[in-house]
Amino acid sequence: MAPPGQLLPLARSLLPLSAPPFVSGRRRRLPTLVLGRALPPPTWLPHGRLPPAHPLPFAPPRRLSRPPPPATSLPGASPGGGAEAQAVLAEFVTSERVKVAAMLGLALALCNADRVVMSVAIVPLSQAYGWTPSFAGVVQSSFLWGYLVSPIIGGALVDYYGGKRVMAYGVALWSLATFLSPWAAARSLWLFLSTRVLLGMAEGVALPSMNNMVLRWFPRTERSSAVGIAMAGFQLGNTIGLLLSPIIMSRAGIFGPFVIFGLFGFLWVLVWISAISGTPGENAQISAHELDYITRGQKLVKTQSGGERLRKVPPFSKLLSKWPTWALISANAMHSWGYFVILSWMPVYFKTIYHVNLREAAWFSALPWVMMALLGYVAGVVSDRLIQNGTSITLTRKIMQTIGFVGPGVALLGLNAAKSPVIASAWLTIAVGLKSFGHSGMSNTAGTFAAILGTVGAGFFVDRMGSFRGFLILTSLLYFSSTLFWDIFATGERVDFDGTG
Repeated sequence: MAPPGQLLPLARSLLPLSAPPFVSGRRRRLPTLVLGRALPPPTWLPHGRLPPAHPLPFAPPRRLSRPPPPATSLPGASPGGGAEAQAVLAEFVTSERVKVAAMLGLALALCNADRVVMSVAIVPLSQAYGWTPSFAGVVQSSFLWGYLVSPIIGGALVDYYGGKRVMAYGVALWSLATFLSPWAAARSLWLFLSTRVLLGMAEGVALPSMNNMVLRWFPRTERSSAVGIAMAGFQLGNTIGLLLSPIIMSRAGIFGPFVIFGLFGFLWVLVWISAISGTPGENAQISAHELDYITRGQKLVKTQSGGERLRKVPPFSKLLSKWPTWALISANAMHSWGYFVILSWMPVYFKTIYHVNLREAAWFSALPWVMMALLGYVAGVVSDRLIQNGTSITLTRKIMQTIGFVGPGVALLGLNAAKSPVIASAWLTIAVGLKSFGHSGMSNTAGTFAAILGTVGAGFFVDRMGSFRGFLILTSLLYFSSTLFWDIFATGERVDFDGTG
């Protein structure tokens, strides 16, 4: 019997060999007749050809409409596009893959909260120990010493063990480093710096693990949006750390935030291990509809076996011989330079330039990261929409990266000219918010040297010049030049490393 939705063969030669329903002794439901799709040729016909069609002795039946599937209808929703949009949104919000994205966002929030504590603590620590701005820059950059190679190692570990396991170990390790910071600081400066290096080593696996989980859990058309959700948590971590750290310090001392954020990391690990699976197929709570949707969406990407993929990795010399490689390195370097300079030095900047207290300096520095969290998701959605509407991946990446670099470059010039902390915070909000558009065109790791150079260099610049203003102008000019280089040489397509081009 033909399944519903296909034409029943009307020619006698195509009648099924099984007995008709009125002969079998019990009533059987007749299949629905739907015109518009032909039945595939029976396998027993020679060469798969259908016999000549007989004329129909009666008028063809009208098309029967199918009822909407229950999974996409909402109670009380009126038929039409609006109801469909509400149904899709409801399915997405309650789906298992959104839970994965939310937990990834929380992990990245903890990642940045643990990192940004030092941006606030560096002010009282410098006063207590008599550190110069140059040495304060060295202390703040100690996180990056550990972060220098760990994303590469993290990427290899993620490929072998999967994102779930590596993320769990990473969060546990960096939470331990944060929690032990007060104990280490009470013994020696070098032991304290070692905990910061350990923090950087552990946090280096966060983004590779996030990328691995997004790749496994989301279809191609939703991946930029999933990254946007996770990166929103990443930026909210900056806000949480900057807002809460001075409050906690006023009640529990300089190292109070280190202890509290470390404990929250241990709690996250327990929830992650018990509630999240490594792949959709391993999840006991996922619906058949969502599993099928993810699987079909991932089939859009042609996969390769591990051996084939390894054979196609180009030699390092060929990798560096292509201009798109240098465009990516340049963009990553500029992204990391601007990001860590703003993250590390803005509380000090507000306190030094505008003479506000520590809490106000931290709060003025925190507001921009809220905007970055919001616009980070918007940027991911816009990137997805451009690609879905036919815009090439190359043009999409160039548009997003241009917004993410030119916007901050202009805004930093405005910040440099601001006469009050409120106006300065507004310009900083524009700079950091528009910077989030670069996340949809970026990858990680290549700019860590630039981040170290920018963080340490800002301290030495202030020591020699006595002000941050010249360093902000330099950073703005670097943004403009990196944008030009990216737009000329970047590509979103596969690069031919075997050819001469």
